Amino acid sequence: MKWYEFFLDGNFLALLGAALAVIVAGLGSARGVAMVGQAAAGVVTEDPERFGQTLLLQALPGTQGIYGLLTAFVILTKIGLVGGSPVELDTVQGLLFLGASLPVAIVGYFSAIGQAKTAVSGVGIVAKRPGELAKAITFAAMVETYAVLALLGSILMIFGIRV
Repeated sequence: MKWYEFFLDGNFLALLGAALAVIVAGLGSARGVAMVGQAAAGVVTEDPERFGQTLLLQALPGTQGIYGLLTAFVILTKIGLVGGSPVELDTVQGLLFLGASLPVAIVGYFSAIGQAKTAVSGVGIVAKRPGELAKAITFAAMVETYAVLALLGSILMIFGIRV
């Protein structure tokens, strides 16, 4: 086997897709949760009673990482590495799995950051008007819509790949 044939192996490409879904969406979620946590810590320093409200806002950008993990799990199940016997994939099948993982990876990353920015603003709302938490959550949840659509797109593509 020549060195470049390893990178064209269908199983390698499918695993690369699963890894990218977890890594890229997870990086966005980690960054997003950290951004909101920093803002929340400032509010909680001044008003410890706001911990629960700000923690809820902090958790929102973490869902994109979960979507990436779910996508990877579906890929690994489909190719038989989880709960089955592994199948041999050709290069085209591997590329299809890799391509199917990209929506949740890329949209997951950017929507987690966008959701975090919105949730940081929501932390500001809670700091000044604690009774308006539902509005702050609604603003941040609107960004989530696109992560869910990307997850749906990735999952539908994965289910459409014949192995």
